[in-house]
Amino acid sequence: MSSAKLGSASEDVSRRDANYHPTVWGDFFLTHSSNFLENNDNILEKHEELKQEVRNLLVVETSDLPSKIQLTDEIIRLGVGYHFEMEIKAQLEKLHDHQLHLNFDLLTTSVWFRLLRGHGFSISSDVFKRFKNTKGEFETEDARTLWCLYEATHLRVDGEDILEEAIQFSRKRLEALLPKLSFPLSECVRDALHIPYHRNVQRLAARQYIPQYDAEQTKIESLSLFAKIDFNMLQALHQSELREASRWWKEFDFPSKLPYARDRIAEGYYWMMGAHFEPKFSLSRKFLNRIIGITSLIDDTYDVYGTLEEVTLFTEAVERWDIEAVKDIPKYMQVIYIGMLGIFEDFKDNLINARGKDYCIDYAIEVFKEIVRSYQREAEYFHTGYVPSYDEYMENSIISGGYKMFIILMLIGRGEFELKQTLDWASTIPEMVKASSLIARYIDDLQTYKAEEERGETVSAVRCYMREYDVSEEEACKKMREMIEIEWKRLNKTTLEADEVSSSVVIPSLNFTRVLEVMYDKGDGYSDSQGVTKDRIAALLRHAIEI
Repeated sequence: MSSAKLGSASEDVSRRDANYHPTVWGDFFLTHSSNFLENNDNILEKHEELKQEVRNLLVVETSDLPSKIQLTDEIIRLGVGYHFEMEIKAQLEKLHDHQLHLNFDLLTTSVWFRLLRGHGFSISSDVFKRFKNTKGEFETEDARTLWCLYEATHLRVDGEDILEEAIQFSRKRLEALLPKLSFPLSECVRDALHIPYHRNVQRLAARQYIPQYDAEQTKIESLSLFAKIDFNMLQALHQSELREASRWWKEFDFPSKLPYARDRIAEGYYWMMGAHFEPKFSLSRKFLNRIIGITSLIDDTYDVYGTLEEVTLFTEAVERWDIEAVKDIPKYMQVIYIGMLGIFEDFKDNLINARGKDYCIDYAIEVFKEIVRSYQREAEYFHTGYVPSYDEYMENSIISGGYKMFIILMLIGRGEFELKQTLDWASTIPEMVKASSLIARYIDDLQTYKAEEERGETVSAVRCYMREYDVSEEEACKKMREMIEIEWKRLNKTTLEADEVSSSVVIPSLNFTRVLEVMYDKGDGYSDSQGVTKDRIAALLRHAIEI
């Protein structure tokens, strides 16, 4: 790596290099557009016509509750539920208050349970007791029913033994039946066994489900066509946002100025789009895409390239939050600092302080400073050889993992909160935010600790746990996987218990956790985005769905 590219970076300092691969996209997203609207005459009118047809199907009164439950679920899974939020809420309230669920079969009960719990309604898992035989065992060999039951079990909370039994039962049966199934049910089951719907990125789940639903003999033609058109229209918006982000990234010329860092602006956009894809959150996605881009550069600087003296100077400059401080940091870091300040300035009036909430800028800046402080501590671990206790490591990594910051910034960006107390509450790392952050840290460390050790880092959740509890590497990894399940149950519980102050934090907490589950399901899909991550980005942002 040429030191000339890095300005005043000292040539006589021994520096590490993570050897991150270059962007897999080049300049592709600088100009890419599917031209879906331009190539399809009258598509907006057709979209509106189909939307009204689907709305009419949703709101029509019927005594066939199982069919209404199925329709509501299909609308949501196809990714078009955001058009009908009020109608869906009204339907779910009716279904929650209705006692006819006592007549539902296991399939319908499973979908009903998942829908209601997934939307914050309190439903007892005891509704599944009547489906157990005299031996206390579930009985069904119907693959679709098993699939629906398996999906429902992932909304369980601690202490729900019946759902623990159900997940073991349904998974075992589905794995045995899968080779005998045909499309589309085979793909529905395969996707669920890999990443269940409740833990999947909703936009990706919709992209997977649209062709599956289209192949169903019982599909509703208007709904299937509406989902395809809507996906492509929304994709066009997402493409325009990524073009804008790519131009910003290229104008700063981060990849050539900081060649040690990950060049991942498209992957960052995929991350933020996965957390909130709806059109009304366009400005928030643009803001958060730049935030993850600049945070990634800072992370790599502290983690891989910078000396302890250099990163300490940068941390002090961040604490000052003043353009004059740029003179006090190494030249190669200055582009990061200028970019960082520019992001907050560019979005301050139209996003961060919008809707008369001028206090939001202080929360946004403080949470960003906090993550830089956590990076500083991790740099000190490495450069001084200090080995923290497991609890000390986890306390810091809850912050350095970034999820507290992203949840709060997404909360500000979405603007769907009325009380300043909500930001105060989220800033204290309550159980909801903590569970999301811990899941992120466990998943991240499980997939990255070996690669990090290859470049000299020895501090991770796995290694700290091994050292403190005197267990093997295999046992520590097993414990991390168990903790992921425990924290998911905690996250499910806290979202169900949300009140006026915390309710607007539910979606950011859930969606960011889902993105990490998907991004790291086959390794570190952000750092190494050449495989499945590239395929998923292509499916969501490159290729339109054939109509």
